Amino acid sequence: MPPALLALAISAFAIGTTEFVIVGLLNTIAADLGVSVPSAGLLVSGYALGVALGAPILTALTGRLPRRHLLLGLMALFTAANVVAALSGTYALLMTARILSALAHGVFFSVGSTIAAGLVAPEKRASAIATMFAGLTLATAIGVPAGTWVGQELGWRATFWIITALGVVSLIATAALLPRTLHRGEVTTLAQQARVLVHPRLLLVFAMTALGYGGTFVTFTYLGSVLETITGFSANMVSVLLLVYGVAIAVGNVIGGKMSDRDPVRALTTLFLAQALVLLAFTFTAPHPVLAVITLFLMGALAFANVPGLQVYVVQLAQRFTPGGVDVASALNIAAFNLGIAAGAFIGGLVVSSALGLAATLWIGALFVAGGLLLTLLSARLDRHAPALHAAD
Repeated sequence: MPPALLALAISAFAIGTTEFVIVGLLNTIAADLGVSVPSAGLLVSGYALGVALGAPILTALTGRLPRRHLLLGLMALFTAANVVAALSGTYALLMTARILSALAHGVFFSVGSTIAAGLVAPEKRASAIATMFAGLTLATAIGVPAGTWVGQELGWRATFWIITALGVVSLIATAALLPRTLHRGEVTTLAQQARVLVHPRLLLVFAMTALGYGGTFVTFTYLGSVLETITGFSANMVSVLLLVYGVAIAVGNVIGGKMSDRDPVRALTTLFLAQALVLLAFTFTAPHPVLAVITLFLMGALAFANVPGLQVYVVQLAQRFTPGGVDVASALNIAAFNLGIAAGAFIGGLVVSSALGLAATLWIGALFVAGGLLLTLLSARLDRHAPALHAAD
């Protein structure tokens, strides 16, 4: 794998840490800023919506910029936003900082995915994207539990100062390792971009992404609360279990990339089915510590395993149907990931606040993923039965 993928992975690690560390600090932030836990949960949804809205719009607007300069600018914005988060004294300012980070996040992953895929041979694209996203999974394995521990011991603002330092490291890595010869982004017309927005095959994949990936976040957003309240673990033990969860994610990301190199649709079908079953099983295993940890590991192994397949699949379809809008299609799929996160976190908050209670986030998350599975089966059927239409489109 090219060294440039390391720079992308380091940046993804910093971004992933700031995105997901909130999950382990919801109770701490809520108490410090005087808001409810569901309101603190909106820091997850607000971030995800910032990515969802910013990714396609900013990716289209920055199409003429050199890719290397663009990524450097994005990581500078990310670093500055985390300085603001660390200095935040109010909920509103913290939300603003999260949205600024999210804008950098959305464009980074949409452009970074196409850069990663372009650095290797076509048959290795899913693995290249998985390598970049390994930074995101390692953030969940190392950054999130470490950030959670720091936040609990030294205050949540200390966590964001550490993330700021990670942003500086990512800037240095990007400047040192990313090739200066990267081409500029594709200059697309508004008509080409609009075609991506309305093409039914691409919309189907965006929906697969939102439901199949986002379903886990109905549960994951309140995972710390589930482990403390239902399973009975201490706050310190939750930090350790988030590490276990993150290690499982790192393992699953590699496996998902290998599976998707061969056949992304078949891989997604298998992964979504397994993910829905594990989330459903967690409903019954959560009150039992040993079974809960086993289920938690399986949930983690499946949580991000679908990412390489979803991203490769949307690029494949965009190259076939809307060749002038591949970057925009990639950005819209990143938006779909984060719409799924936002919807999952928001619905999880509604469930927690309702009569259904915290435990229901587990089986409701399974229903979301099952919806993604059904859409994947539909897309596979269209691939099998309409090759002539695809070629003519």
